[in-house]
Amino acid sequence: MGVVNVTPDSFSDGGDHADPEAAVAHGRRLLADGADLLDVGGESTRPGAGRVPEDEELRRVVPVVQGLVAVGAVVSVDTVRASVAQAAVTAGAAVVNDVSGGTGDPAMLSTVADLGVPYVVMHGRGPSDVMQTRAVYDDVVAEVLAELTALVEAARAAGVQDLVVDPGLGFAKTGAHGWALLAALDRFAALGLPLLVGASRKAFLGALLDRPDPKDRDAATAAVTTLAAQAGAWAVRVHDVGPSADAVRVVAAVRGASA
Repeated sequence: MGVVNVTPDSFSDGGDHADPEAAVAHGRRLLADGADLLDVGGESTRPGAGRVPEDEELRRVVPVVQGLVAVGAVVSVDTVRASVAQAAVTAGAAVVNDVSGGTGDPAMLSTVADLGVPYVVMHGRGPSDVMQTRAVYDDVVAEVLAELTALVEAARAAGVQDLVVDPGLGFAKTGAHGWALLAALDRFAALGLPLLVGASRKAFLGALLDRPDPKDRDAATAAVTTLAAQAGAWAVRVHDVGPSADAVRVVAAVRGASA
């Protein structure tokens, strides 16, 4: 899953692809590098980020979704708003990726159920401006599993059929929490649902490697992709697609040789 941020303030590439033409061109490069689908987001979810007005998020997202679908991309929309999910799917998006897990907008679950598209349920604890104050766990793996399972049950109760789960690395998580969750990816895969892992360029990788610039963390991201592929993840969400696509191929080749 290649990241196409159409935001001025995302943590690693804010402003890089802020207009529709630049965003579509970037998406085409990601496809050429091996992306299977493209995740378009118009509102930053970095820690501390504020909300974007609904009309502005729509203005950013819909033309890019339309442009990418027109060149043959499978598109997911990264939003916590039901109205944006509705507009993006109408414009051709095939997946809704909700970092709030259905808690950010009371209309989201029913909207996705009506749309009939796959839905990514991510674990987090509240909006971006407060989530890191809630990164307190006695057993992070057990608690995230339990809270994620509750979100899945709520989505199913609302009529959502096709679900993907995401443990939410960096969302109400410290670096230590991130490492613990990565070490337990097999437990998330055991939920029996497709698993999405989003570690790309995140702060816990920078802290480990002393790399303050997020764009210097792509090799570490590819290492996480290898771990995710070995754990049976459905997809990884990454900014730099090429190295992660290569990592997936390597894991597949090793599996094929041992089959």
